[in-house]
Amino acid sequence: MTSSARTSRPLVLAGGALLLLALALIALMQARPSASAPAAKAAASAPAEGSADVGFARDMAVHHQQAVEMSFIVRDRTTDEAVRRLAFDIINTQANQRGMMLGWLEMWGRAKSSPGPPMEWMGHTFTPRGDGALMPGMATDTELDALRAAKGRKAEVLFLRLMTAHHRAGADMAQAAAAAAGTDEIRNLASGMVLGQRSEIALMADMLKERGAAA
Repeated sequence: MTSSARTSRPLVLAGGALLLLALALIALMQARPSASAPAAKAAASAPAEGSADVGFARDMAVHHQQAVEMSFIVRDRTTDEAVRRLAFDIINTQANQRGMMLGWLEMWGRAKSSPGPPMEWMGHTFTPRGDGALMPGMATDTELDALRAAKGRKAEVLFLRLMTAHHRAGADMAQAAAAAAGTDEIRNLASGMVLGQRSEIALMADMLKERGAAA
């Protein structure tokens, strides 16, 4: 056997092995479902762009974000354990719910914000006034600045009043979504929001009363 023959034989064997490996990988990929298949299926069955599901998820994600922001502010403006505990609960609950809604929008292939005015999905629209209150119940920029400047009991009372208004509007939005949504995800989440926020409204009324303040 010549030197060239001895050299080419291992190369032929190696090439054959690589070819078999490539064919095996192709067969494996064809046999396994695509990793994007669940996402494609979810997008295909996604609620429509103008649906209550999509509109509520977008609007409530914005609404929740401000509630989380206000809770972080008051947490650092008071040492009262009851108020700090309420703020901590709101931060955890609403940040988690916001993440769920944004995740569903992503899975549905829908943008996380709408070019149109908020609350169209409820059959009416809210025109933002340019003061930071993008939807009913939301605090204005001036009110947020006042909360940041306040301390102690003054901060507690202002927070409880602002959050009560915030929760009332949020519960109304959630109730509308629970009735109009077409997906179990939004119906169940919205129904839970109604119960949770109304419970906290009652709690905050008691807390305001303890501090000698009206709602």
